[in-house]
Amino acid sequence: MPRTFCLLLLATIARAETLDEKIRAAIAGFPGTVSLFAKNLDSGATYGLHPDERVRTASTIKLPILAATFAAVQEGKVKWADLSTLHDSDKVSGSGVLGEFSDGVRLPLADLAHLMIVVSDNTATNLVLDRITADYVNEQMDKLGLKATRAMRKVRGDGADLKAPSGYSRAGRLPENQRFGLGSSSPREMVTLLEKIERGEVVSAEASREMLKILKRQQDHNGIARRMGDMPVANKAGALDHLRSDVGIVYSPGGRIAMAITCEDIPKIDWTSDNPGLLTIARLAEILAAGLAQ
Repeated sequence: MPRTFCLLLLATIARAETLDEKIRAAIAGFPGTVSLFAKNLDSGATYGLHPDERVRTASTIKLPILAATFAAVQEGKVKWADLSTLHDSDKVSGSGVLGEFSDGVRLPLADLAHLMIVVSDNTATNLVLDRITADYVNEQMDKLGLKATRAMRKVRGDGADLKAPSGYSRAGRLPENQRFGLGSSSPREMVTLLEKIERGEVVSAEASREMLKILKRQQDHNGIARRMGDMPVANKAGALDHLRSDVGIVYSPGGRIAMAITCEDIPKIDWTSDNPGLLTIARLAEILAAGLAQ
């Protein structure tokens, strides 16, 4: 074996071990469980910790819903200008702004899709699902080869203020999927979806570019983006009482780093920006962006 190749191989192994050590040190004091996957889309370098673990998505499922909405428009199933009427009965608690809107307001699908991502609007998400259905989302994920990524139902809301479950997909009705709530995926599959979008392979190159523009405008910067300074980030976060998650692409000088991180089993309910899950995601994202840089 050529000496130069051996040296490069040893350097690569040492680098991977150093990254693994840093990741494990960062989660050593976290009082829950962590699963993650990250990939430098330019070099191909990857790192995973339980990357194929099927996890609850919380609001990160809104990224697959967004992709499916673009597909539905491309196929002529819906139009961006299609209007939905917002009724008080449609409103669900939690993130978003539509709860403040008047009964009877009509909104185009394009606005609902933007609200679903930019402010993670739960009511907007349900109105989008009323148009395209959770089953259609899953059909689109199947086409992309993402079998663990399933939209299960509509959003019930947050905390104790929950609506009755509705809008189930076929997958969501299965007893073994009840534990996932809104949706399921794995860190590797979320990174695969992000990579396909970044490469212009979801629906079309133009649609993929529009999805990234929307993701870059979303307003939750407490996780992946927290320690990234001026580096652009396209991401979608999710949260439940005992879970925090974030999936996104960091556009770093060392490459485009796609990552998906889920922190589960957080003991205490804490909806502040300093939730230990968010702090852990921020630290892990920082380590991954540096460790996978070219």
